[in-house]
Amino acid sequence: MTRVTVVGHVEWVHFIAVERFPARGAVTAADAGFAHAGGGAVVAAAVLAELGAEVDFFCAPGRDANGEAAVKELEARGVTVHAGWRDAPTRGIVTFLEAGGERTIITLGERLEPAGDDPLPWAALERADGVYFTAGDAGAARAAARAGVLVATPRARDGLAESGVAIDAIVFSAGDSDEHRWAQPFESRTRLMVQTEGTEGGCWWGESTGRWRSVPAPGPVRDDYGCGDAFAAGLTLGLARGETLAAAAAVGATIGAEVSTRAGAP
Repeated sequence: MTRVTVVGHVEWVHFIAVERFPARGAVTAADAGFAHAGGGAVVAAAVLAELGAEVDFFCAPGRDANGEAAVKELEARGVTVHAGWRDAPTRGIVTFLEAGGERTIITLGERLEPAGDDPLPWAALERADGVYFTAGDAGAARAAARAGVLVATPRARDGLAESGVAIDAIVFSAGDSDEHRWAQPFESRTRLMVQTEGTEGGCWWGESTGRWRSVPAPGPVRDDYGCGDAFAAGLTLGLARGETLAAAAAVGATIGAEVSTRAGAP
């Protein structure tokens, strides 16, 4: 079994399904509402477990009801959670899910990140076939770099920048100007720059270049929440198994399409 570790953040997400995003000053009735653990790292960990990987998750949840519920939810999905508990509250999120598939995210509170000096089994990352890194300080990034393959999001820019580690692949969205800008400084020490382009598939460049095609959704598209991190999780798993970038991207595209059919994935 391929062993993949996720290093990153935990959020507690309230999903609100609406026909369209509320107009300023309007009163809008929601079609549905629900809450569960979320955020890029949580989505990736859940997706990796679903794909059959052995998953460890290094995180820093707040020691509150939401943080404890998030850990229990992940453990129920088969994820081994290594939590560096914080006294601060777990970050809250409100996500509007529109009928057309768009999602709008509002954050509340600090993003809590794991640190290399947290009393966690960081040495275990040396035995991981791959790591997906979404948040953490420089010490956490250095620990992640000991794995067979390091895949990261540019949203983890502070820890990645301060650590100076080499990155195997950095995954970012062409449609997200922040991610695109944050990714550029890492190009000189990244083996593969991987740019997702939604329904157009995506491309990569670096030690090789190429494109992959998108995969049709296997059912009605519910929303695009989590699709990017689901793609990154699939890509990480493929690279951890020793597959080519093209083959790994196909794994990511397939699970990303599947996630688009689920409201508030995972």
